[in-house]
Amino acid sequence: MQNTLELTKNPIASYLGKEPAAFTRADIIRYIRDKGIEMVNFMYPAADGRLKTLNFVVNDLAYLETILTLGERVDGSSLFPYISAGSSDLYVVPRYRTAFVDPFAPIGTLSMLCSYFDKDGKPLESAPDHLLDKACTEFTKATGMYFHAMGELEYYVIGTDPGLYPAVDQRGYHESAPFAKFNDFRVRCMRAIAQCGGKIKYGHSEVGNFTLGDKIYEQNEIEFLPVDARDAADQLMLAKWAIRNQAMAEGLDVTFAPKIIVGKAGSGLHVHMRLVNADGSSAMLNADGTLSDKARTAIAGLMDLAAAITAFGNTNPTSYFRLVPHQEAPTNICWGDRNRSVLVRVPLGWTSQRDMCATANGSANALDGNTDPRQKQTFEIRSADCSAEIYSLLAALAVAIRHGFEMNDALGCAERHYVDIDIHKAENAGRQVTLPTLPVSCAQSADALLARADVFEAHGVFPAAMLEAQAKMLRSYDSDEAAKALHDPDLMAALVSRYFYCG
Repeated sequence: MQNTLELTKNPIASYLGKEPAAFTRADIIRYIRDKGIEMVNFMYPAADGRLKTLNFVVNDLAYLETILTLGERVDGSSLFPYISAGSSDLYVVPRYRTAFVDPFAPIGTLSMLCSYFDKDGKPLESAPDHLLDKACTEFTKATGMYFHAMGELEYYVIGTDPGLYPAVDQRGYHESAPFAKFNDFRVRCMRAIAQCGGKIKYGHSEVGNFTLGDKIYEQNEIEFLPVDARDAADQLMLAKWAIRNQAMAEGLDVTFAPKIIVGKAGSGLHVHMRLVNADGSSAMLNADGTLSDKARTAIAGLMDLAAAITAFGNTNPTSYFRLVPHQEAPTNICWGDRNRSVLVRVPLGWTSQRDMCATANGSANALDGNTDPRQKQTFEIRSADCSAEIYSLLAALAVAIRHGFEMNDALGCAERHYVDIDIHKAENAGRQVTLPTLPVSCAQSADALLARADVFEAHGVFPAAMLEAQAKMLRSYDSDEAAKALHDPDLMAALVSRYFYCG
Protein backbone atom coordinates (compact mmCIF):
# COMPACT_ATOMS: atom_id res chain seq x y z
CA MET A 1 0.00 0.00 0.00
CA GLN A 2 2.80 2.40 0.90
CA ASN A 3 4.48 1.98 -2.49
CA THR A 4 1.33 3.00 -4.34
CA LEU A 5 1.12 6.24 -2.33
CA GLU A 6 4.80 7.13 -2.25
CA LEU A 7 4.61 9.52 -5.21
CA THR A 8 0.93 10.47 -5.03
CA LYS A 9 0.07 14.11 -5.76
CA ASN A 10 -3.24 13.86 -3.88
CA PRO A 11 -2.55 15.62 -0.54
CA ILE A 12 -5.42 13.89 1.25
CA ALA A 13 -4.24 10.40 0.27
CA SER A 14 -0.69 11.34 1.20
CA TYR A 15 -1.67 12.69 4.63
CA LEU A 16 -4.01 9.84 5.52
CA GLY A 17 -1.68 7.19 4.15
CA LYS A 18 -4.45 5.33 2.34
CA GLU A 19 -5.89 4.98 -1.14
CA PRO A 20 -8.91 7.21 -1.89
CA ALA A 21 -11.13 4.13 -2.29
CA ALA A 22 -10.64 3.50 1.43
CA PHE A 23 -11.52 7.03 2.62
CA THR A 24 -14.18 7.12 5.36
CA ARG A 25 -16.26 9.92 6.85
CA ALA A 26 -13.94 9.93 9.87
CA ASP A 27 -10.95 10.38 7.53
CA ILE A 28 -12.56 13.37 5.83
CA ILE A 29 -13.39 15.00 9.17
CA ARG A 30 -9.88 14.33 10.46
CA TYR A 31 -8.29 15.97 7.43
CA ILE A 32 -10.62 18.98 7.64
CA ARG A 33 -9.82 19.49 11.33
CA ASP A 34 -6.08 18.84 11.12
CA LYS A 35 -5.54 21.03 8.05
CA GLY A 36 -7.83 23.89 9.02
CA ILE A 37 -10.12 23.47 6.01
CA GLU A 38 -12.67 26.30 5.95
CA MET A 39 -15.00 25.25 3.13
CA VAL A 40 -16.54 22.03 1.81
CA ASN A 41 -17.83 21.84 -1.76
CA PHE A 42 -20.26 19.29 -3.17
CA MET A 43 -19.88 18.87 -6.96
CA TYR A 44 -22.13 16.88 -9.28
CA PRO A 45 -22.67 16.50 -13.04
CA ALA A 46 -25.76 17.83 -14.79
CA ALA A 47 -27.31 17.18 -18.18
CA ASP A 48 -25.16 19.88 -19.82
CA GLY A 49 -22.04 17.86 -19.04
CA ARG A 50 -20.64 20.36 -16.54
CA LEU A 51 -20.00 20.06 -12.82
CA LYS A 52 -22.25 22.07 -10.52
CA THR A 53 -21.10 23.25 -7.07
CA LEU A 54 -22.70 23.72 -3.64
CA ASN A 55 -20.59 25.49 -0.97
CA PHE A 56 -20.62 24.88 2.80
CA VAL A 57 -18.81 26.85 5.49
CA VAL A 58 -17.10 24.58 8.00
CA ASN A 59 -17.95 26.20 11.34
CA ASP A 60 -19.65 23.45 13.33
CA LEU A 61 -18.60 19.81 13.73
CA ALA A 62 -22.16 18.55 14.12
CA TYR A 63 -23.23 20.27 10.91
CA LEU A 64 -20.17 18.93 9.09
CA GLU A 65 -21.06 15.41 10.16
CA THR A 66 -24.65 15.99 9.04
CA ILE A 67 -23.84 17.08 5.50
CA LEU A 68 -21.21 14.37 5.08
CA THR A 69 -23.77 11.77 6.19
CA LEU A 70 -27.08 13.01 4.79
CA GLY A 71 -25.99 15.21 1.91
CA GLU A 72 -28.21 18.11 0.86
CA ARG A 73 -31.26 18.90 -1.31
CA VAL A 74 -31.03 20.31 -4.85
CA ASP A 75 -33.52 21.24 -7.56
CA GLY A 76 -33.37 18.42 -10.09
CA SER A 77 -35.57 20.21 -12.65
CA SER A 78 -32.88 22.89 -12.99
CA LEU A 79 -30.22 20.22 -13.60
CA PHE A 80 -32.02 17.75 -15.88
CA PRO A 81 -34.62 18.58 -18.56
CA TYR A 82 -36.52 15.32 -18.04
CA ILE A 83 -37.28 16.02 -14.35
CA SER A 84 -40.48 18.00 -13.79
CA ALA A 85 -40.76 20.92 -11.39
CA GLY A 86 -43.55 19.10 -9.55
CA SER A 87 -41.21 16.34 -8.36
CA SER A 88 -37.84 17.98 -8.64
CA ASP A 89 -36.30 17.68 -5.17
CA LEU A 90 -33.25 15.42 -5.16
CA TYR A 91 -30.55 14.60 -2.65
CA VAL A 92 -26.84 14.89 -3.41
CA VAL A 93 -24.67 12.71 -1.18
CA PRO A 94 -20.85 12.92 -1.27
CA ARG A 95 -18.64 10.03 -2.31
CA TYR A 96 -15.68 10.17 0.07
CA ARG A 97 -13.29 8.44 -2.35
CA THR A 98 -13.49 11.48 -4.65
CA ALA A 99 -12.33 13.98 -2.01
CA PHE A 100 -9.64 16.46 -3.06
CA VAL A 101 -8.25 19.80 -1.98
CA ASP A 102 -9.39 22.48 -4.42
CA PRO A 103 -6.15 23.79 -6.00
CA PHE A 104 -7.87 26.99 -7.16
CA ALA A 105 -9.78 28.06 -4.04
CA PRO A 106 -8.52 31.19 -2.27
CA ILE A 107 -9.06 29.52 1.13
CA GLY A 108 -8.68 25.92 2.30
CA THR A 109 -11.44 24.00 0.51
CA LEU A 110 -12.15 20.28 0.35
CA SER A 111 -14.38 19.15 -2.51
CA MET A 112 -16.14 15.88 -3.26
CA LEU A 113 -18.19 14.53 -6.13
CA CYS A 114 -21.73 13.50 -5.24
CA SER A 115 -24.33 10.96 -6.28
CA TYR A 116 -28.04 11.75 -6.74
CA PHE A 117 -30.83 10.08 -4.75
CA ASP A 118 -34.61 10.37 -5.11
CA LYS A 119 -37.29 11.07 -2.47
CA ASP A 120 -37.27 7.43 -1.38
CA GLY A 121 -33.54 7.45 -0.75
CA LYS A 122 -32.80 5.32 -3.80
CA PRO A 123 -30.20 6.19 -6.46
CA LEU A 124 -31.81 8.37 -9.14
CA GLU A 125 -32.30 5.98 -12.07
CA SER A 126 -31.43 8.58 -14.71
CA ALA A 127 -28.53 10.22 -12.84
CA PRO A 128 -25.35 10.21 -14.95
CA ASP A 129 -23.16 8.42 -12.41
CA HIS A 130 -25.86 5.84 -11.67
CA LEU A 131 -26.35 5.08 -15.37
CA LEU A 132 -22.66 4.27 -15.59
CA ASP A 133 -22.70 2.24 -12.40
CA LYS A 134 -25.63 0.16 -13.68
CA ALA A 135 -23.96 -0.33 -17.07
CA CYS A 136 -20.69 -1.51 -15.50
CA THR A 137 -22.50 -3.78 -13.04
CA GLU A 138 -24.56 -5.42 -15.79
CA PHE A 139 -21.46 -5.84 -17.95
CA THR A 140 -19.73 -7.73 -15.16
CA LYS A 141 -22.82 -9.85 -14.46
CA ALA A 142 -23.02 -10.85 -18.13
CA THR A 143 -19.32 -11.49 -18.78
CA GLY A 144 -17.54 -12.00 -15.47
CA MET A 145 -15.12 -9.24 -16.52
CA TYR A 146 -14.62 -5.61 -15.56
CA PHE A 147 -14.87 -2.61 -17.88
CA HIS A 148 -11.94 -0.21 -17.72
CA ALA A 149 -11.67 3.02 -19.69
CA MET A 150 -9.52 6.07 -20.16
CA GLY A 151 -10.05 9.28 -22.09
CA GLU A 152 -7.96 11.50 -24.31
CA LEU A 153 -8.94 15.12 -23.66
CA GLU A 154 -8.20 17.32 -26.66
CA TYR A 155 -8.64 21.08 -26.36
CA TYR A 156 -7.43 24.36 -27.80
CA VAL A 157 -5.61 26.97 -25.72
CA ILE A 158 -6.03 30.52 -27.00
CA GLY A 159 -3.73 33.39 -26.13
CA THR A 160 -1.94 36.38 -27.58
CA ASP A 161 0.42 35.52 -30.43
CA PRO A 162 3.98 36.60 -29.49
CA GLY A 163 5.03 36.49 -33.13
CA LEU A 164 8.12 34.41 -32.31
CA TYR A 165 9.04 30.83 -33.19
CA PRO A 166 5.84 30.12 -35.12
CA ALA A 167 4.80 26.49 -35.36
CA VAL A 168 4.09 24.99 -38.76
CA ASP A 169 0.35 25.14 -39.41
CA GLN A 170 -1.34 21.84 -38.51
CA ARG A 171 2.01 20.30 -37.61
CA GLY A 172 1.98 20.81 -33.85
CA TYR A 173 2.02 17.13 -32.86
CA HIS A 174 4.31 16.69 -29.82
CA GLU A 175 5.97 20.04 -30.54
CA SER A 176 8.36 21.40 -27.93
CA ALA A 177 8.81 24.95 -26.68
CA PRO A 178 9.40 27.59 -27.95
CA PHE A 179 7.50 26.47 -31.06
CA ALA A 180 4.72 25.24 -28.75
CA LYS A 181 3.61 28.20 -26.60
CA PHE A 182 1.41 26.53 -23.97
CA ASN A 183 3.38 23.47 -22.85
CA ASP A 184 4.01 25.00 -19.42
CA PHE A 185 0.31 25.81 -19.07
CA ARG A 186 -0.52 22.17 -19.84
CA VAL A 187 1.99 21.00 -17.21
CA ARG A 188 0.31 23.20 -14.59
CA CYS A 189 -3.06 21.76 -15.60
CA MET A 190 -1.70 18.24 -15.23
CA ARG A 191 -0.38 19.03 -11.77
CA ALA A 192 -3.79 20.37 -10.70
CA ILE A 193 -5.58 17.33 -12.14
CA ALA A 194 -3.20 14.98 -10.31
CA GLN A 195 -3.82 16.86 -7.06
CA CYS A 196 -7.53 16.23 -7.62
CA GLY A 197 -6.86 12.49 -7.92
CA GLY A 198 -6.54 12.14 -11.69
CA LYS A 199 -4.41 9.26 -12.95
CA ILE A 200 -2.63 10.84 -15.92
CA LYS A 201 -0.71 8.89 -18.54
CA TYR A 202 0.87 11.85 -20.34
CA GLY A 203 0.27 15.22 -21.99
CA HIS A 204 1.50 16.74 -25.23
CA SER A 205 0.96 19.34 -27.89
CA GLU A 206 -1.46 18.11 -30.59
CA VAL A 207 -1.67 18.59 -34.35
CA GLY A 208 -3.87 21.70 -34.49
CA ASN A 209 -2.37 25.16 -34.40
CA PHE A 210 -3.18 28.37 -36.24
CA THR A 211 -3.30 32.13 -35.78
CA LEU A 212 -6.36 34.32 -36.20
CA GLY A 213 -5.81 38.05 -35.85
CA ASP A 214 -3.55 38.58 -32.85
CA LYS A 215 -4.51 35.25 -31.26
CA ILE A 216 -2.76 31.92 -31.43
CA TYR A 217 -4.83 28.73 -31.18
CA GLU A 218 -2.82 25.74 -30.01
CA GLN A 219 -4.25 22.26 -29.58
CA ASN A 220 -3.20 20.13 -26.59
CA GLU A 221 -4.03 16.70 -25.25
CA ILE A 222 -4.00 15.09 -21.82
CA GLU A 223 -4.44 11.33 -21.75
CA PHE A 224 -5.32 9.22 -18.73
CA LEU A 225 -4.47 5.74 -17.50
CA PRO A 226 -7.10 2.97 -17.78
CA VAL A 227 -9.11 2.55 -14.58
CA ASP A 228 -12.58 1.34 -13.67
CA ALA A 229 -14.92 3.24 -16.00
CA ARG A 230 -16.70 4.89 -13.06
CA ASP A 231 -13.43 6.38 -11.86
CA ALA A 232 -12.49 7.31 -15.43
CA ALA A 233 -15.65 9.44 -15.75
CA ASP A 234 -14.95 11.21 -12.45
CA GLN A 235 -11.41 11.99 -13.56
CA LEU A 236 -12.44 13.38 -16.95
CA MET A 237 -15.08 15.61 -15.38
CA LEU A 238 -12.59 17.02 -12.90
CA ALA A 239 -9.94 17.40 -15.58
CA LYS A 240 -12.13 19.64 -17.74
CA TRP A 241 -13.01 21.67 -14.65
CA ALA A 242 -9.34 22.01 -13.69
CA ILE A 243 -8.16 23.00 -17.17
CA ARG A 244 -10.77 25.74 -17.41
CA ASN A 245 -9.98 27.07 -13.95
CA GLN A 246 -6.24 27.10 -14.67
CA ALA A 247 -6.92 28.99 -17.90
CA MET A 248 -9.08 31.52 -16.08
CA ALA A 249 -6.34 32.07 -13.50
CA GLU A 250 -3.78 32.74 -16.24
CA GLY A 251 -5.92 34.91 -18.48
CA LEU A 252 -6.09 32.31 -21.24
CA ASP A 253 -9.09 30.90 -23.06
CA VAL A 254 -9.74 27.18 -23.54
CA THR A 255 -12.29 25.36 -25.65
CA PHE A 256 -13.16 21.67 -25.84
CA ALA A 257 -15.46 22.35 -28.82
CA PRO A 258 -15.31 19.61 -31.47
CA LYS A 259 -14.68 22.04 -34.33
CA ILE A 260 -13.80 25.72 -34.29
CA ILE A 261 -12.71 26.46 -37.86
CA VAL A 262 -12.89 24.70 -41.23
CA GLY A 263 -9.71 23.02 -42.39
CA LYS A 264 -8.10 22.83 -38.95
CA ALA A 265 -7.96 19.82 -36.66
CA GLY A 266 -11.02 19.27 -34.50
CA SER A 267 -10.92 18.11 -30.89
CA GLY A 268 -12.19 14.68 -29.98
CA LEU A 269 -12.71 12.69 -26.82
CA HIS A 270 -11.19 9.38 -27.82
CA VAL A 271 -12.01 6.67 -25.31
CA HIS A 272 -9.72 3.68 -24.82
CA MET A 273 -11.27 0.58 -23.30
CA ARG A 274 -9.89 -2.56 -21.71
CA LEU A 275 -11.49 -5.84 -20.60
CA VAL A 276 -10.17 -7.13 -17.28
CA ASN A 277 -10.62 -10.65 -15.94
CA ALA A 278 -11.84 -11.26 -12.40
CA ASP A 279 -8.24 -11.93 -11.27
CA GLY A 280 -7.12 -8.53 -12.55
CA SER A 281 -5.37 -9.78 -15.69
CA SER A 282 -6.09 -8.39 -19.12
CA ALA A 283 -8.55 -10.26 -21.34
CA MET A 284 -7.42 -8.39 -24.43
CA LEU A 285 -4.77 -10.69 -25.90
CA ASN A 286 -4.09 -14.36 -26.55
CA ALA A 287 -0.88 -15.95 -25.32
CA ASP A 288 0.78 -15.27 -28.69
CA GLY A 289 -0.03 -11.56 -28.53
CA THR A 290 -2.93 -11.62 -31.00
CA LEU A 291 -6.23 -9.92 -30.21
CA SER A 292 -8.49 -12.22 -28.21
CA ASP A 293 -11.97 -13.34 -29.23
CA LYS A 294 -13.28 -11.52 -26.17
CA ALA A 295 -11.85 -8.24 -27.46
CA ARG A 296 -13.24 -8.89 -30.95
CA THR A 297 -16.64 -9.66 -29.44
CA ALA A 298 -16.58 -6.37 -27.56
CA ILE A 299 -15.63 -4.50 -30.74
CA ALA A 300 -18.54 -6.18 -32.55
CA GLY A 301 -20.92 -4.65 -30.03
CA LEU A 302 -19.43 -1.22 -30.71
CA MET A 303 -19.84 -1.77 -34.45
CA ASP A 304 -23.47 -2.78 -34.08
CA LEU A 305 -24.40 0.22 -31.91
CA ALA A 306 -21.96 2.78 -33.31
CA ALA A 307 -24.61 5.00 -34.89
CA ALA A 308 -26.65 5.13 -31.69
CA ILE A 309 -23.58 5.90 -29.57
CA THR A 310 -23.20 9.24 -31.37
CA ALA A 311 -26.39 10.34 -29.58
CA PHE A 312 -24.29 10.40 -26.40
CA GLY A 313 -20.87 11.24 -27.83
CA ASN A 314 -21.71 13.95 -30.38
CA THR A 315 -24.45 16.13 -29.00
CA ASN A 316 -24.43 19.48 -30.79
CA PRO A 317 -24.32 20.53 -34.46
CA THR A 318 -20.60 21.35 -34.47
CA SER A 319 -19.86 17.72 -33.56
CA TYR A 320 -20.70 16.78 -37.13
CA PHE A 321 -18.36 19.39 -38.62
CA ARG A 322 -15.56 17.27 -37.16
CA LEU A 323 -16.72 13.88 -38.45
CA VAL A 324 -15.48 14.43 -42.00
CA PRO A 325 -12.83 12.64 -44.09
CA HIS A 326 -9.10 13.47 -43.95
CA GLN A 327 -9.17 15.01 -40.44
CA GLU A 328 -8.24 11.84 -38.48
CA ALA A 329 -11.89 11.60 -37.45
CA PRO A 330 -14.08 8.62 -38.40
CA THR A 331 -16.91 8.65 -40.92
CA ASN A 332 -17.49 4.93 -41.48
CA ILE A 333 -18.33 2.15 -39.04
CA CYS A 334 -15.29 -0.11 -39.12
CA TRP A 335 -12.26 -1.07 -37.07
CA GLY A 336 -8.63 -1.98 -37.59
CA ASP A 337 -5.13 -2.28 -36.16
CA ARG A 338 -3.08 0.92 -35.81
CA ASN A 339 -5.40 2.58 -38.35
CA ARG A 340 -6.45 6.17 -37.66
CA SER A 341 -9.06 6.28 -40.43
CA VAL A 342 -11.34 3.81 -38.62
CA LEU A 343 -13.98 4.24 -35.93
CA VAL A 344 -12.41 1.75 -33.50
CA ARG A 345 -8.63 1.42 -33.51
CA VAL A 346 -6.52 -1.24 -31.84
CA PRO A 347 -3.28 0.63 -31.07
CA LEU A 348 0.20 -0.79 -30.66
CA GLY A 349 0.24 -3.11 -27.66
CA TRP A 350 3.85 -4.14 -26.91
CA THR A 351 3.25 -7.58 -28.45
CA SER A 352 6.50 -7.99 -30.39
CA GLN A 353 8.02 -10.29 -27.71
CA ARG A 354 11.23 -8.21 -27.95
CA ASP A 355 12.85 -6.53 -24.97
CA MET A 356 13.16 -3.00 -26.34
CA CYS A 357 14.35 -1.72 -22.94
CA ALA A 358 17.44 -3.92 -23.06
CA THR A 359 18.14 -2.89 -26.64
CA ALA A 360 17.89 0.80 -25.79
CA ASN A 361 19.74 0.65 -22.46
CA GLY A 362 21.80 -2.53 -22.32
CA SER A 363 21.07 -5.91 -20.81
CA ALA A 364 21.47 -4.59 -17.26
CA ASN A 365 18.19 -2.74 -17.82
CA ALA A 366 16.20 -5.66 -19.15
CA LEU A 367 12.42 -5.78 -18.89
CA ASP A 368 11.33 -6.07 -15.26
CA GLY A 369 9.55 -9.34 -14.52
CA ASN A 370 6.82 -7.40 -12.71
CA THR A 371 5.98 -5.40 -15.83
CA ASP A 372 3.42 -7.13 -18.04
CA PRO A 373 3.22 -5.45 -21.48
CA ARG A 374 -0.09 -7.20 -22.18
CA GLN A 375 -1.80 -5.04 -19.56
CA LYS A 376 -1.30 -2.01 -21.80
CA GLN A 377 -3.42 -3.27 -24.72
CA THR A 378 -6.65 -1.33 -25.33
CA PHE A 379 -9.06 -0.58 -28.15
CA GLU A 380 -10.14 2.98 -28.84
CA ILE A 381 -13.34 4.53 -30.17
CA ARG A 382 -12.61 7.79 -31.98
CA SER A 383 -16.01 9.32 -32.71
CA ALA A 384 -16.92 11.12 -29.47
CA ASP A 385 -16.09 14.69 -28.50
CA CYS A 386 -16.38 16.84 -25.39
CA SER A 387 -19.98 17.84 -26.12
CA ALA A 388 -20.68 14.47 -24.49
CA GLU A 389 -22.00 14.06 -20.97
CA ILE A 390 -19.16 11.77 -19.98
CA TYR A 391 -20.97 9.38 -17.63
CA SER A 392 -23.73 8.68 -20.15
CA LEU A 393 -21.19 8.19 -22.94
CA LEU A 394 -19.20 5.63 -20.96
CA ALA A 395 -22.44 3.94 -19.92
CA ALA A 396 -23.42 3.66 -23.59
CA LEU A 397 -20.03 2.13 -24.40
CA ALA A 398 -20.39 -0.39 -21.56
CA VAL A 399 -23.84 -1.33 -22.87
CA ALA A 400 -22.48 -1.73 -26.41
CA ILE A 401 -19.65 -4.00 -25.27
CA ARG A 402 -22.02 -6.14 -23.20
CA HIS A 403 -24.28 -6.26 -26.25
CA GLY A 404 -21.41 -7.79 -28.20
CA PHE A 405 -21.44 -10.78 -25.85
CA GLU A 406 -25.21 -11.11 -26.34
CA MET A 407 -25.07 -11.08 -30.17
CA ASN A 408 -25.51 -14.32 -32.11
CA ASP A 409 -22.70 -13.68 -34.59
CA ALA A 410 -20.36 -11.25 -32.86
CA LEU A 411 -17.14 -12.61 -34.33
CA GLY A 412 -18.66 -12.61 -37.80
CA CYS A 413 -19.76 -9.02 -37.30
CA ALA A 414 -16.25 -8.07 -36.23
CA GLU A 415 -14.79 -9.74 -39.31
CA ARG A 416 -17.18 -7.95 -41.68
CA HIS A 417 -16.28 -4.54 -40.26
CA TYR A 418 -12.52 -5.05 -40.18
CA VAL A 419 -10.32 -2.99 -42.52
CA ASP A 420 -6.55 -2.80 -42.88
CA ILE A 421 -6.41 0.16 -45.27
CA ASP A 422 -6.88 3.93 -45.12
CA ILE A 423 -10.49 4.05 -46.24
CA HIS A 424 -10.26 7.75 -47.10
CA LYS A 425 -7.78 7.18 -49.94
CA ALA A 426 -9.25 7.31 -53.43
CA GLU A 427 -7.94 3.87 -54.36
CA ASN A 428 -9.94 2.38 -51.46
CA ALA A 429 -13.28 3.94 -52.38
CA GLY A 430 -14.65 0.55 -53.41
CA ARG A 431 -14.20 -0.81 -49.88
CA GLN A 432 -15.43 2.38 -48.22
CA VAL A 433 -18.83 2.29 -49.94
CA THR A 434 -19.47 -1.18 -48.49
CA LEU A 435 -19.21 0.14 -44.93
CA PRO A 436 -22.08 1.76 -43.03
CA THR A 437 -21.64 5.41 -42.11
CA LEU A 438 -22.01 7.37 -38.91
CA PRO A 439 -24.87 9.86 -38.60
CA VAL A 440 -24.19 13.27 -40.14
CA SER A 441 -26.47 15.33 -37.88
CA CYS A 442 -27.96 15.45 -34.42
CA ALA A 443 -31.33 14.41 -35.84
CA GLN A 444 -29.87 11.31 -37.45
CA SER A 445 -28.18 10.42 -34.16
CA ALA A 446 -31.53 10.74 -32.38
CA ASP A 447 -33.14 8.41 -34.91
CA ALA A 448 -30.32 5.88 -34.50
CA LEU A 449 -30.68 5.97 -30.71
CA LEU A 450 -34.42 5.38 -30.67
CA ALA A 451 -34.08 2.63 -33.27
CA ARG A 452 -31.89 0.69 -30.80
CA ALA A 453 -33.53 1.88 -27.58
CA ASP A 454 -34.35 -1.68 -26.58
CA VAL A 455 -30.66 -2.51 -26.20
CA PHE A 456 -29.95 0.52 -24.02
CA GLU A 457 -33.05 -0.09 -21.89
CA ALA A 458 -32.20 -3.79 -21.40
CA HIS A 459 -31.29 -4.85 -17.86
CA GLY A 460 -32.69 -1.55 -16.59
CA VAL A 461 -29.62 0.53 -17.51
CA PHE A 462 -31.11 3.49 -19.43
CA PRO A 463 -34.65 4.61 -18.51
CA ALA A 464 -36.90 5.06 -21.55
CA ALA A 465 -37.73 8.63 -20.49
CA MET A 466 -34.05 9.54 -20.44
CA LEU A 467 -33.51 8.16 -23.96
CA GLU A 468 -36.55 10.05 -25.22
CA ALA A 469 -35.30 13.25 -23.60
CA GLN A 470 -31.88 12.79 -25.23
CA ALA A 471 -33.48 12.30 -28.63
CA LYS A 472 -35.71 15.32 -28.11
CA MET A 473 -32.71 17.46 -27.25
CA LEU A 474 -30.84 16.31 -30.35
CA ARG A 475 -33.85 16.97 -32.57
CA SER A 476 -34.23 20.48 -31.15
CA TYR A 477 -31.28 21.64 -33.25
CA ASP A 478 -31.89 23.08 -36.69
CA SER A 479 -30.47 20.50 -39.11
CA ASP A 480 -30.94 22.84 -42.09
CA GLU A 481 -28.92 25.55 -40.35
CA ALA A 482 -26.08 23.12 -39.65
CA ALA A 483 -26.10 21.83 -43.23
CA LYS A 484 -25.99 25.37 -44.63
CA ALA A 485 -23.12 26.25 -42.29
CA LEU A 486 -20.86 23.79 -44.10
CA HIS A 487 -20.93 26.16 -47.09
CA ASP A 488 -21.36 29.48 -45.27
CA PRO A 489 -18.31 30.60 -43.24
CA ASP A 490 -20.25 33.30 -41.40
CA LEU A 491 -23.00 30.89 -40.35
CA MET A 492 -20.43 28.31 -39.28
CA ALA A 493 -18.62 30.93 -37.20
CA ALA A 494 -21.90 31.81 -35.50
CA LEU A 495 -22.61 28.15 -34.70
CA VAL A 496 -19.09 27.60 -33.39
CA SER A 497 -19.45 30.65 -31.16
CA ARG A 498 -22.75 29.33 -29.81
CA TYR A 499 -21.23 26.00 -28.73
CA PHE A 500 -17.69 27.21 -28.01
CA TYR A 501 -17.88 26.25 -24.32
CA CYS A 502 -19.84 23.03 -24.74
CA GLY A 503 -19.43 20.29 -22.18
